[in-house]
Amino acid sequence: MNKIIYPLTFFPVFRDYIWGGRNLETKLRRVIPPGIIAESWDISGRPSSPTTVNNGPLAGQTLPQILDLLGVDLVGSRSRAMLERGKFPLLIKLLDANKRLSVQVHPNDDYANKHENGELGKTEMWYILHAEPGACLIYGLKPGVTPASFRQSLEAGALESCSHQLPVKAGDAVFIPSGSVHAIMEGILLAEIQQNSDTTYRVYDWNRPGADGKPRPLHIDKAIDVINFDQIEPGAYVPELLEENDDFKRERITACPYFNVERISFQRTNGAFKGMCDGNTFEIWGTMSGHSQVIWAGQPLDLPAIQFTLLPATLGKFEIRATTPATLLRVYV
Repeated sequence: MNKIIYPLTFFPVFRDYIWGGRNLETKLRRVIPPGIIAESWDISGRPSSPTTVNNGPLAGQTLPQILDLLGVDLVGSRSRAMLERGKFPLLIKLLDANKRLSVQVHPNDDYANKHENGELGKTEMWYILHAEPGACLIYGLKPGVTPASFRQSLEAGALESCSHQLPVKAGDAVFIPSGSVHAIMEGILLAEIQQNSDTTYRVYDWNRPGADGKPRPLHIDKAIDVINFDQIEPGAYVPELLEENDDFKRERITACPYFNVERISFQRTNGAFKGMCDGNTFEIWGTMSGHSQVIWAGQPLDLPAIQFTLLPATLGKFEIRATTPATLLRVYV
């Protein structure tokens, strides 16, 4: 067996956007640098901010370097198109919305390819880790909103008149396909699974200055081109029960062409999930609460909350074992 195929963990990369705070430390007990921290990129192949392996023989190498080294053995046959682009398919983040984010929309792949120099679009999902009482998202539109009325609301500074607000709580999953008007409002901590893309059109930024004291740029014309005006008052993703036994409950909480996300809930210590990476797709597992281990080739890898691991597509058999009652996310193509 190839000794460089094993479960990978990474040093995170941190971002200090103006809307962040210290909640990744105070509420999630993450070790973060001083100052305002808005995002922790936990598994990233973005050239600007690649994550570096911190375990095993590949320690010190970045995810793009490992993609070059392992190729389809890392990502699997279902991700050959992304491999041909030289891109790891997904990006995994934690976000601290200490203050509200700008209102945005992302294009689909076709629009981004045409208008953003061959870039990809962006579809994502959010798993809510913490929400203050009354916290909500902007997600989709109210009935009757048209491109013209949306533009008028923006010009009048009255976005609330046309955008839908969705209250959220810990454990909610929200699917954000391309074309969705969306914003994370203050008081929310979440995990984000997304396409490996940063193609974003900002439509409203609450009339606040950026870090340089100047208003951040808006992209209203492109945004109106790509907004799905038929997305009226959407709700959180309704979990679909896939499997339930004495060890765990397994639910699908997002399904789309780019990724599937499952939630596996272990109600007791030593519950075990047996899996297989057979060459079709990598898997990413993250402990959202409690403590678990990945067992591979007889060796345990600790996975406390909130940590992620990347299982290469040709890893073979593995086991996820809960060492306390635990909830995990499973992500795959």
